[in-house]
Amino acid sequence: MAQSNTGRTMLKRERAKEIFKKVLKYSTADETEAFVTSTSYSLTRFANNCIHQNVSEEGLNLSVRAVVNQRTARASTNKLDENSIRQVCEAALALARLQPPNPELLPMPGPQMYRAVDRFDSESAELTPQARAETVRAAIERAEKGGLTTAGVYSNGVHVTGLFNSRGLEAFHEETASEFSITMLKEGSSGWAKKTSSSCLELEPEVLADRAAQKALASQDPQDIVPGKYTVILEPAAVLDLMGFLFFDFGGLSVHEQRSCLTGRVGEKLLGSHISVRDDVYHPLQGGAPFDGEGIPRQRVKLVEKGTVTNLVYARATARKMGKTPTGHGFPLPNEYGEAPMNIVMDGGKKSIDDMVKSTSRGLLVTRLWYIREVDPYQKILTGMTRDGTFWIEDGEIKHGVKNLRFNQSLFDMLKQVEAMGLPQRTAGEESFEMVVPAMKVNEFNFSSATPY
Repeated sequence: MAQSNTGRTMLKRERAKEIFKKVLKYSTADETEAFVTSTSYSLTRFANNCIHQNVSEEGLNLSVRAVVNQRTARASTNKLDENSIRQVCEAALALARLQPPNPELLPMPGPQMYRAVDRFDSESAELTPQARAETVRAAIERAEKGGLTTAGVYSNGVHVTGLFNSRGLEAFHEETASEFSITMLKEGSSGWAKKTSSSCLELEPEVLADRAAQKALASQDPQDIVPGKYTVILEPAAVLDLMGFLFFDFGGLSVHEQRSCLTGRVGEKLLGSHISVRDDVYHPLQGGAPFDGEGIPRQRVKLVEKGTVTNLVYARATARKMGKTPTGHGFPLPNEYGEAPMNIVMDGGKKSIDDMVKSTSRGLLVTRLWYIREVDPYQKILTGMTRDGTFWIEDGEIKHGVKNLRFNQSLFDMLKQVEAMGLPQRTAGEESFEMVVPAMKVNEFNFSSATPY
């Protein structure tokens, strides 16, 4: 283990390999796999214009998967002494023997070659509570300057993953993560902004605080509007949280088992010609390891090209069932999900949000959405509400805030009505995983009812 200047203990490759050697010492399974993970995470939480919580935690976990006679199971422990490693190996084997045989279970993969990705930033790993507090103080000062009340989170951490198996596979990845999320509140209005990155230097907390403050001040005394279909400018966070409901349907197993909205539709043009999407873990704004839950290298996959669904992603077992090539998108076994694309990158355009506003005669600007639920999973009809900055646009200008609205909207229909897009950017919301997506101007977006606030 290596120790940082802040006292964090971080798992290193050699230590992970030593742990796996002990797993092999005690495992008597036909095949053995070990996930060794280390997480170090710190958080400063603030509300009512003061810091009220500081949390720091560390964890080290060993998960062992045993295979015996075409049966497999997994057991985990957070203790790494010799006796605990022996016990978790015995537990995994005992559980495997209790499972029914799986004739489709594949042998564990052997050694693989991985493309390097550098997602470790030492400043983010060593960010101190004092440094986070200084940043939060500046955000609070911005709130007080506008007569606002603020709340939010500033966090940083390190996540390390080592994956090894008895057939010689060895995969290792370390990554830092940082997040700044802020809400500004005024009576009857609010504003929000959030950003995540492997580097805390890229968060720009003062910019985020100012953006949230401006939204809260500009949306005071919100007015009612009649529900209906409107031209809507969706900021990237709103796009993200809608699109997050679509991409688990791109897993090969979900299509094979007819659980996906894409069942029988691969090769069809389901979306507008503006829409092209790929899964790309190697994109500079993306995060994550270059290997999947079985240790298979992740591939770039074009999912949608000019509105046509072109490809799915496949774990090893799904690829064998469907006569395809594995794409490196599987989850750790055993699992019932199969695979999913987790590094979404959407193509965009060159229009700024200001450009989109100026080109809109009557419509709405939406900061973000929340409480999103599926109404019809096959047609991808979603419902949810706007939040933290919804504005009326008239004659190319933002006129005033409006009370929040509930929407009832098909994603397929929405993505056929895209008029303009902005530059793709790494985006974080509250309802989905991070993606690289643009802002969108969408016509005929359906709002089904108003809300009282």
